[in-house]
Amino acid sequence: MQRVGVFVCHCGSNIAATVDVKKVVEMVSLEPGVVHAEDYQYMCSEAGQAKIDAAIKEKGLTGIVVCSCSPRMHEATFRKAAERAGLNPYMVEIANIREHCSWIHKDMEEATKKAVVLARAAIAKVNLNAPLQPGESLVTKRALVIGGGIAGIQTAIDIADAGYEVDIVEKTPSIGGRMSQLDKTFPTLDCSACILTPKMVEAAAHEKITIYTYSEVDKVTGFVGDFTVDIRKKARSIDMNKCTGCGVCQEKCPSKKSPSEFNRGLNTRSAIYTPFAQAIPNVPVIDRDACLKFKTGKCGICEKVCQAGAIDYEQKDEIVTQKYGAIVVATGFDVIKVDQYDEYAYNQSKDVITSLELERIMNAAGPTKGHLERLSDGKHPKEMVFIQCVGSRCSDDKGKSYCSKICCMYTAKHAMLIRDKYPDVNVTVFYIDVRTPGKNFDEFYRRAVEDYGVNYIKGQVGKVAPQPDGSLLVQGVDLIDNKQILKKADMVVLAAAIEPEKDVRRIATMLTASIDTNNFLTESHAKLRPVESPTAGVFLSGVCQGPKDIPETVAQAGAAAVKAIGLLAKDKLLTNPCTAKADELMCNGCSTCANVCPYGAITYETKEINDHGIRETRRVASVNKALCQGCGACTVACPSGAMDLQGFSNRQILAEVDAICR
Repeated sequence: MQRVGVFVCHCGSNIAATVDVKKVVEMVSLEPGVVHAEDYQYMCSEAGQAKIDAAIKEKGLTGIVVCSCSPRMHEATFRKAAERAGLNPYMVEIANIREHCSWIHKDMEEATKKAVVLARAAIAKVNLNAPLQPGESLVTKRALVIGGGIAGIQTAIDIADAGYEVDIVEKTPSIGGRMSQLDKTFPTLDCSACILTPKMVEAAAHEKITIYTYSEVDKVTGFVGDFTVDIRKKARSIDMNKCTGCGVCQEKCPSKKSPSEFNRGLNTRSAIYTPFAQAIPNVPVIDRDACLKFKTGKCGICEKVCQAGAIDYEQKDEIVTQKYGAIVVATGFDVIKVDQYDEYAYNQSKDVITSLELERIMNAAGPTKGHLERLSDGKHPKEMVFIQCVGSRCSDDKGKSYCSKICCMYTAKHAMLIRDKYPDVNVTVFYIDVRTPGKNFDEFYRRAVEDYGVNYIKGQVGKVAPQPDGSLLVQGVDLIDNKQILKKADMVVLAAAIEPEKDVRRIATMLTASIDTNNFLTESHAKLRPVESPTAGVFLSGVCQGPKDIPETVAQAGAAAVKAIGLLAKDKLLTNPCTAKADELMCNGCSTCANVCPYGAITYETKEINDHGIRETRRVASVNKALCQGCGACTVACPSGAMDLQGFSNRQILAEVDAICR
């Protein structure tokens, strides 16, 4: 049995306010193997760690239990403290009595009893712990960025500037993301393209950056420092090495009825197209679903007019396999579909549009060449109504429960731009709250009201009804004056909620990364590790982690790049010693464990086994400790009980259960 020391932390008043710390110390002192128990106000502090150090040396402790906050916070802290005192770091266990006791219980007696039980379980486990030694694995000095929006571009540039090779994988034909669809940005009202295009050019010209557009991540295997990724380069039907980007093929293409994805379906494009003028690469792609050549076998005009001979109808998808040390997810966002909000008549009137559609209308390269006009008849509107929080802060199944964060500001931006360019247009904004959490944001909103005369009404819109004369009747309420409002409008703009890209769940599954109930990728720790995924070696950049504006996105992109650089700068990484191990005497070679292993760490080999004096040749499981991440899937799946996890063995877990149930 181990000589166990138990250290109970007050965590200021976080724990001590609800848990009787002295009582916990008294009770755990009676547990088998415990030779030392004490409490301290801040055990994670330098003084607290000194107490642990002194106790290990003076009492000859061979195992440590720290009753404190989550191991996600301080497991590494206490392991390092034990190691400095000469104790194997894997002889340290954490009993989480803050999150699991004090933060969820109001009754001190109940919380104290639970804290004692959790401490007792940790003591039972540490009594069965054995010293473990981490292995080493080499780091591949190359990074992958999934997503080519402003977040992905900035992350890639920062990593590349540090001297490491970076690949950007973007599923659309061009990098640029949502920012490329914007006209102006808040709060400076500068041209979005003027900011973004130089970044796109810089990324494309950087000697350390390789860009895969019209491509998707197909498969991810491996672990931190050594990921193997299959990238599917979808067939563009264009030889990128030959194409000059002259655009003749797009002009001559007879099939021009496909909705333009870039312009949010407000106009059409040809079957062979470049998304927008500043696209990188400036190489078109053939939409095979719309192309007459692929649909009927006829046409082929683009091939005939292409003087460079770049058209290749026989081109196939290509799989590129690369190794990476770090992966950054920057998959971005989209706006929710507002079709389901019948009360706003989005499906009934062309003059009810989303804010992103308004961005394209206001853009000089958009469907109306930057002229503000009704889509139904091309007339100039005189009355415009903006409706905030469409799908945001919504408790029903149609919308999202969270605040989309950017809507208040971009609505103020739209209102100011319209009033500045078209002073004859009256702008009314229906809002629930105006949220301006950013530098110069509140001043920006006040400018819209005070300098540009935008009419803000605190209240919600119940219905938008199309009228026979083509106008829109907006039925709302003014909560400040406590009255109903009926207002005629020429155009209605819906500030639709944003949501993660549809692909994010597939990406998260491949990376074994965590996502929340809204499909945003979950950070390792909201405060201390906001750009790190719980999956080692996977980092988060931009709106894939949560709603944010462009400045915040760029800041997070830089932070993710720094974390990735910190990883790539290392030649070797210490691997987790808590890996699976097969009992060769019990293994029957059924392959169940290999089939469930998400890391491909289990193979099989034929060995001569001495089974109690009987020598026989068997097919048994073999675990690659460098690949194994200690998830435990194999131990659960093994029908013969041959698989066990070092540091979390079945015996240790059952000992914890027995201690809890005692």
